[in-house]
Amino acid sequence: EVQLVESGGGLVQAGGSLRLSCAASGFTFDDYNIAWFRQAPGKEREGVSCINTSDGSAYYSDSVKGRFTISSDNVKNTVYLQMNSLKPEDTAVYYCAADLVWFGSSWNELPWDYWGQGTQVTVSS
Repeated sequence: EVQLVESGGGLVQAGGSLRLSCAASGFTFDDYNIAWFRQAPGKEREGVSCINTSDGSAYYSDSVKGRFTISSDNVKNTVYLQMNSLKPEDTAVYYCAADLVWFGSSWNELPWDYWGQGTQVTVSS
């Protein structure tokens, strides 16, 4: 059974940092690609970043480029999202997702197969 478990969310002041983790199990980690999405209250879900766990290729949304970094630890079967210079508009529930297919530049437009339960990130001003 595929499982994705997010952790690391919390409350932080604007300008601060958090590191989210997405622990994966139930599948061959290197075969899958992992993405982070977020959804704020009253807003549509939006893509944040994704990574090809096989070769490390990554994409970022324009809203987080230069502030967030996605990485993969293929020994621990975990993907991280390092979030720096956080802003109040980063407040959302953050979800990780997994898919066998590497979507490339279309990663934010196509459906991902597996999803975690989410972790809350709140950035105070």
